[in-house]
Amino acid sequence: MFTIEHEFDATVITLVDEGNTTLQEDIVLNAFEDCVTLEQLDPRTDRVQKITLSLQMVRDLGAALDLPEGVYRTRVVRR
Repeated sequence: MFTIEHEFDATVITLVDEGNTTLQEDIVLNAFEDCVTLEQLDPRTDRVQKITLSLQMVRDLGAALDLPEGVYRTRVVRR
């Protein structure tokens, strides 16, 4: 399950783990104009861990989801 909310300066997506197996903490994605952050509570330390991705990293991640194992470099096509 996930939710999508539009804030003033970001789109916020929350991923909620569902199922019968050991569940993970929710992940919150904040999509800003220049980067995307991922946040997840670490229950061992009771602190939120944050990862920041550049927009190029997000594009590379999206491309990687549809590719077989290997090393790749994405190119920007200029028109």
